[in-house]
Amino acid sequence: MTVSTARLIDAHHHLWDRRRASYPWLGPHLPLLDREVLFGELQPLLSRAGVTATVLVQGADNDADTDFLLDQAAEHEEIAAVVAWIPLDEPDRAARRLAELRRHPKFRGIRHGINSEPDPDWILRPAVSEGLRLLEDEGVPFDYVPVRRRHLEIVPELVERHPRLRIVIDHLSKPPVRREEREPWWTNIARAAESPTVWAKVSGLMPAGGDFTVWSPDDLRPFVDRAVEAFGPSRLMWGSDWPVIDLAGGYERALDAARALTADWSDADRAALFHDTAAAFYGIEQ
Repeated sequence: MTVSTARLIDAHHHLWDRRRASYPWLGPHLPLLDREVLFGELQPLLSRAGVTATVLVQGADNDADTDFLLDQAAEHEEIAAVVAWIPLDEPDRAARRLAELRRHPKFRGIRHGINSEPDPDWILRPAVSEGLRLLEDEGVPFDYVPVRRRHLEIVPELVERHPRLRIVIDHLSKPPVRREEREPWWTNIARAAESPTVWAKVSGLMPAGGDFTVWSPDDLRPFVDRAVEAFGPSRLMWGSDWPVIDLAGGYERALDAARALTADWSDADRAALFHDTAAAFYGIEQ
């Protein structure tokens, strides 16, 4: 794999340690992922890819996972930003925890695993709105992981409620790769992008079902092109979604695909996707 970009930020990856935190979504059904995932395994991949900084994103909705991530960031210079977790549906506790997190120099954002919430409208609950208002008032960005159809559909309402909250849509809201029907994703991603406070990550674009390894860059192209049309490169950032991307071929395959899809882009647009957007959104200085 050859990467010519001088500065490259991986805007979305994970680490986890089951000895320190609980990860309910892991188990024997995911044999490639059901293990400890530590930075020592990722570091050689970053080095070969030429990645200069990473954004480490929470993998479980608990304080123990956040503490583990912050410890990893303190130990490894390559980790430039941590997207942590607070209990958004418990505003008082969330406020106390947020005050603690803001003292950490690499804390840069909050995410909640709404994909695991049974209620697709969880993010619109009154208590959660109070929690999001904390982020809005403090200028803390929010990673939004809208996996279900309803999750993406309600982004305009979320923006209307929180017009000052900077939101980044993880994984382009899992577009229907290798599926015949592109709606309602096709329309909803454009509607979400109408607000200038919404960004998106070109990450984790594996097929939504079947064999995750059966895909090519051309399978991803119409959805990446749609994202560019909707957001523009200045509101898009690339992320590996490692180690989850191992289910779909691994780190190098994900980055090679992204570079193939941007081969005819201008230097400025490629710099935005692979570095500048993430640096601006998360406040990463290099």
